[in-house]
Amino acid sequence: MLALKLPSFEDYELIDSGNFKKLERFGQFILSRPEPQAIWSPALSEAEWAKKAQAVFNRKSGAATNAEDGNWELKPGMPEQWHIRYDFEGMHLNFRLGLTSFKHVGIFPEQAENWNYIYRGLRKMDIDHPMVLNLFAYTGGASLAAKAAGADVVHVDSVKPVVSWARQNMEASQLDNIRWTVEDALKFVRKEAKRGRKYQAIILDPPAYGRGPEGEKWLLDKHLPELLEHCGQILDPEHHLLILNLYSMGFSALIAENLARQYFPFAKDIECGELFIPDQAGRKLPLGVFARFAQG
Repeated sequence: MLALKLPSFEDYELIDSGNFKKLERFGQFILSRPEPQAIWSPALSEAEWAKKAQAVFNRKSGAATNAEDGNWELKPGMPEQWHIRYDFEGMHLNFRLGLTSFKHVGIFPEQAENWNYIYRGLRKMDIDHPMVLNLFAYTGGASLAAKAAGADVVHVDSVKPVVSWARQNMEASQLDNIRWTVEDALKFVRKEAKRGRKYQAIILDPPAYGRGPEGEKWLLDKHLPELLEHCGQILDPEHHLLILNLYSMGFSALIAENLARQYFPFAKDIECGELFIPDQAGRKLPLGVFARFAQG
């Protein structure tokens, strides 16, 4: 199994972590947010955190450790929206960040390792304009990486404002022609399998639970096997790339590997492991597990 750390990312830094919080720099701004994995003690003092943090996310009173709703406390001069860049080889991505009411800011920086994998894998693929399907695609980091590599991209998410946010990131990155789809992911892949559609790459980052735009219920442990079964039907067995991310339920990387082997029997050299970001004191903050494979 692999333990993959954050690649070089000039506009992001994990300064400190601990006491179920993390202190991060996004561009020129420093944020303090909850982090349920950071069960150790911080390296910096409370006073140092308070001095550095320009925005602090406070959970609602009485909320559980893993609760995500709350509100931001901002110092003067801290904007609610700003942009950061991510560069790798010929890929130059620009993201609009924003302070949401559920602690997120519009990017999961640990996924930069997978953006690099997507970009390189698609560039190596012996096919013009490979078709890429990004499910639970959020604000589109993986979609932008695929588009930057020259792919035709279908971006699927059930939340319309998030898809609009992804479109803004596409435009800020000076990319175009991503196909935007506001739909339940499972419903979408069922239809694609019936149509006999084929994709050369599929990226999945499913949540533990969620709702489709028409009230469809998503439960990871219940619906993931069916979703992967359909993905196995629509992924090109000759030219392919797949990334399965699992964060929300504390799943082992071995679960991701077992699922990949079961539903994609043609896959060779499956990698599985954990993504992490080191803080300045050297602690490794775990941020999800993955299975992935590629063949040109």
